[in-house]
Amino acid sequence: MTEPTHQPSDDAADARSSDAASRHVPVLLERCLELLAPALEVDGAVMVDSTLGMGGHTEGVLRRFPHVRVVGLDRDTQAISLASERLAPFGDRFTAVHAVYDEIRDVLAELGIPAVQGVLMDLGVSSLQLDETERGFSYAHDAPLDMRMDATTGLTAADVLNTYDERELARVLRTYGEERFAPRIARSIVRARQEAPLTRTGELVDLVRASIPAAKRQTGGHPAKRTFQALRIEVNHELDALAAAIPESIEALAVGGRIVVEAYQSLEDRMVKQAFAQGASVSAPPGLPVVPDTHQPYLRLVTRGAEEADEAELARNPRSQSVRLRAAERLRATPDHLRPTPRRAA
Repeated sequence: MTEPTHQPSDDAADARSSDAASRHVPVLLERCLELLAPALEVDGAVMVDSTLGMGGHTEGVLRRFPHVRVVGLDRDTQAISLASERLAPFGDRFTAVHAVYDEIRDVLAELGIPAVQGVLMDLGVSSLQLDETERGFSYAHDAPLDMRMDATTGLTAADVLNTYDERELARVLRTYGEERFAPRIARSIVRARQEAPLTRTGELVDLVRASIPAAKRQTGGHPAKRTFQALRIEVNHELDALAAAIPESIEALAVGGRIVVEAYQSLEDRMVKQAFAQGASVSAPPGLPVVPDTHQPYLRLVTRGAEEADEAELARNPRSQSVRLRAAERLRATPDHLRPTPRRAA
């Protein structure tokens, strides 16, 4: 985790800021603002945008709530730079930090913020990462097999494809991509890399397409979609980070604070649903005549199930097609027996 960063504004920065705004339409922005409003309208409110990206959601918050301060987290240094330029006009109301979202309480401790009134998480791959074709997130363009959200560290997708054994590759594709043809694709990858290491997304797309029966390629979108999702999740340890980030984010909330999460695939949404359901449920054994305060729910579900984009949102922003939005409000402190194990010092 790095120190908070602030970027000055100049003519070049203004141009890059405008470019960031034009390239990114935040998903369900108005609904997110509506859900966060009761918590953010209090004096001195602070919100954490745990997935800063190009800053679209944060800009919406800063404009709608003139007294709110936002701390923006992102593991992508390019996103930090673009968002900082875009949000420079808001001065010290915005602080950018290079960090993964499961580090939220470490970041707040370093900034001297004991608790926040809002947390926003917009999960998955960002518009920036998809648009930068050389980063290898998209199956629509030939590029190096990278897929790292933080390009400064960690294994690339090429490393995974060229070093994991066949059984492990199949597990990754099946578990993270829900790919029914995972064994066939893994077998093709291992066979191909015996001739030469895989280095380009185009090579992988061709391998996946050839591994899936022709009749099955006609439905379900691009045949490589699930494989690319699985590799991205594996390379960035997304589900491990999310499993820690949800309880850490809840612990960062003050009483009355709200958390809003936008997920784009079933594995993420299931984790969010389960964490919120645990917090909104009585944790005492069934049959007790009186439920102790220490076993009362500590969250209230603000949305009824997962909300989806309506027709107007879909027309405005095609990326919203698969979004599943959930929100919850903190009612009281988390009971000791349900509190997450403290993270090791960063």
